[in-house]
Amino acid sequence: MAITVFIADDQAMVRQGFGALLAAQPDISVVGDAPDGSVAVAEAARLRPDVILMDVRMPVMNGLEAAAEILRAHPRTRVLMLTTFDIDDYVYEALRIGASGFMLKDAPADELVRAVRVVHDGQALLAPSVTRRLIAEVTATRARRRAQPAELGTLTPREREVLEAVAAGRSNAEIAADLYVSEQTVKTHVSKVLAKLGLRDRAQAVVYAYENAVVSPG
Repeated sequence: MAITVFIADDQAMVRQGFGALLAAQPDISVVGDAPDGSVAVAEAARLRPDVILMDVRMPVMNGLEAAAEILRAHPRTRVLMLTTFDIDDYVYEALRIGASGFMLKDAPADELVRAVRVVHDGQALLAPSVTRRLIAEVTATRARRRAQPAELGTLTPREREVLEAVAAGRSNAEIAADLYVSEQTVKTHVSKVLAKLGLRDRAQAVVYAYENAVVSPG
């Protein structure tokens, strides 16, 4: 079954260009687009796309507000934020509300296609520069926290090990190789970690791990 994609961007050329590129892929179907966040929220409810490409800065309702509404109403939808700059002020908050990652608008075409497939598969998509900013933000936040949350204690040693690997940006295949287990076993561990910690995907797991000192910068 094809991955259904919706594109929200206030620039018609961006919507048309991205739409044509993605529609040319045999495993991707573009089901619609919107010029602002308000229309995106309404159309997401009607179309229920698998992945939404969401511009950060739009009129009427910005991408962050729209993403928050969509993710609350449709937890299975993946949102990939689009931005012109990789240090956009919305990066940290967007990841906390459940966006699966960030994509620069000027990224190569094959990276956009790969990004859609990656987030649809439940993985996080964070450029190194975005990750560095994220680490800086969560380190400052962590300094204000007094103790780790109780749910961290529910993780088994192996699940905590997997969480640390996810936070380090390791893929399922890389984690499987490191731990000498199958990729399916890693997927099972990741699913259990997300369920126990109340997280929706790997992007939130990365934020959580840094914020709660499961891993440290550097």
